[in-house]
Amino acid sequence: MARAENKKAAPTATRLAADIARILRQHAKLTQENLGKKIGYTGSAISAMETGAQPPSEEMLLGLEEVLGQGLGIFREAVKYIQLDKYPRRFTDFALLEQKALILSSYETVVVDGLFQTEEYAHALISGGYPPLSNQRVEDLVEGRMARKALFDREPTALLELILDESVLRRTIGSHEIMRRQMLHLIECAQRRNVTLQVLPLDCGLRGEHAGDRGPMKLVETLDHDRVVYLEIQDYGTLITDPAEVSTRAQRYAKIRAQALGPDASLALIEQSAGEK
Repeated sequence: MARAENKKAAPTATRLAADIARILRQHAKLTQENLGKKIGYTGSAISAMETGAQPPSEEMLLGLEEVLGQGLGIFREAVKYIQLDKYPRRFTDFALLEQKALILSSYETVVVDGLFQTEEYAHALISGGYPPLSNQRVEDLVEGRMARKALFDREPTALLELILDESVLRRTIGSHEIMRRQMLHLIECAQRRNVTLQVLPLDCGLRGEHAGDRGPMKLVETLDHDRVVYLEIQDYGTLITDPAEVSTRAQRYAKIRAQALGPDASLALIEQSAGEK
């Protein structure tokens, strides 16, 4: 009964990979223990994978591909879909778009954008959220967030732009030391040729204008040159594809960028913030 409940609770891609692994294992006349020995896992680990109690790691999937895959690439292909299972459901559709981004432009007002977070910053942020999550769910979310960083080095090159509200630099997440290392990581990211990092200063509204007052957003231009906007608030995510609506947000983003400090001044402010932590 417990196995059935675990499998029912597992995400779709995880359940499908588990069923395929079980069917191919039985077809090969291997026990769970035999299969485990061949790919470096215990029989109980194979059982946990097949029941959906524990999602397979990338290493396990590649092992399954070698022993059971019959050269078809089934389990290798499953890696990216099981990785998507680790994201909140509201984020999955955007995560697929992010992987295909030619240009990704983000404006964040509360915390560092997930793509630019260090692992310890992400862990402190996710584990400190409400309602509290299980330790395993926290680890899954952190792992999923870190996997997104492949976009930095993807070919063809993605152009990444991030505008942070200055309050993000002032808000300590986890500890002062975690924040200091997060600031240093932002500085390191800013050195990349495909990254532009800017800060919207706290006093940007002194002239009576604050283009970023309606909250964070992400604008994506895909490899197919489609343009999409992603908005997220209070655990709800919305993808906007209507050209007129996308244009409105793009114009607003352009104004936010114009009101932000230039890249050099922004970097100097982040370095100052790192020194204060």
